[in-house]
Amino acid sequence: MSTARDRFTYLDANASEPIRPQALAAMMDAAEAVGNPASVHRAGRAARALLETAREDLATIFGVQAENCIFTSGGTEANVLAITGQGQGRRIMVGATEHDAVRQAAPGQAIPVTADGVVDRAALERLLAVPGAAPALVCVMLANNETGVISPVREIADLCHAHGALLHVDAVQAAGRIGFDMAGLGADSIALSGHKFGGPKGAGALLLAGERFRALTPLLAGGGQEQGRRGGTPALPAIAGMAAAARAALAGQSVQAARLGVLRDRIERAATPLGAVVCGATAPRLANTTCLLLPGRRAQTQLIALDMAGYGVSAGSACSSGKVARSHVLDAMGLGEGAGCAIRVSLPWSVTEADVDGFIAAYAAMVARLPARPGVVA
Repeated sequence: MSTARDRFTYLDANASEPIRPQALAAMMDAAEAVGNPASVHRAGRAARALLETAREDLATIFGVQAENCIFTSGGTEANVLAITGQGQGRRIMVGATEHDAVRQAAPGQAIPVTADGVVDRAALERLLAVPGAAPALVCVMLANNETGVISPVREIADLCHAHGALLHVDAVQAAGRIGFDMAGLGADSIALSGHKFGGPKGAGALLLAGERFRALTPLLAGGGQEQGRRGGTPALPAIAGMAAAARAALAGQSVQAARLGVLRDRIERAATPLGAVVCGATAPRLANTTCLLLPGRRAQTQLIALDMAGYGVSAGSACSSGKVARSHVLDAMGLGEGAGCAIRVSLPWSVTEADVDGFIAAYAAMVARLPARPGVVA
């Protein structure tokens, strides 16, 4: 007989969404395609057709020319390819709350954020307007992975272009959760990762705006795949699954966002009377994401307690070797010692009301068991 300890509810979608059934079906079909997409015989052409259908689908959804959709292994590679391929001879500027994949690839000037986690546009304009400085490549994420805060990317793009700067947008967390396209954002490049919207792990894409990026310098020269911009045989099943997941996410996007927003708000209404602070609450946010800061309780202690109760949440990014570290995102927002006391609850597409009600009860029980310890910082 199963017990409460045996049951596990996954509430960590910003680390990786559960795979969608449409993605699984597309992966199985693509896995049966024996040919290499670069081969000219019948089997190769069949594999190539699957690859190009996936490319056309993503290009249509996000508003780019199909030839400017470059498949990668995921969001990290897409971000690094964009930065290294477009950053030569440019000053690199990175939002202070960006994902580590971008911060490590572009250790340039940090762009401050306001207390709600939104890029400080006045500070960015001062950085861009330095007399005699080289033009910039600015890197700003569309939606933050820890807080869900959505950036005003269109306004940032206009500011960048007025100063001759390029704008790269990490849209890994936003894709499949809010609607956008290249023209609407005004970006010069956009990074995607399939497993963040219900596709398989191991596939991503870099989307490029306009003709001038056709000669993007590759990280992997390889055999000339992806028009010479990313070498290596493409991971066809993963790519097909990513495209299918994008189609499925788009089909129910507005309804799903409304449903998840109601459930997220229910969590926040229950958590705040217990002493929790919702990080970024005053800014536009992803409907599925809440970052709950519980003063005096270490994030790691909270995660362990909730995991033992059967609920999987996280503290910030899931890309740090499984460690729980003080959040640079919350530090940049000026939250001080609280930066080590916050957890992220990110609701997956498959979450139910019962899942959320169970989490609320588990969270309340955890707060009751964990006494606040003044001075706890990490």
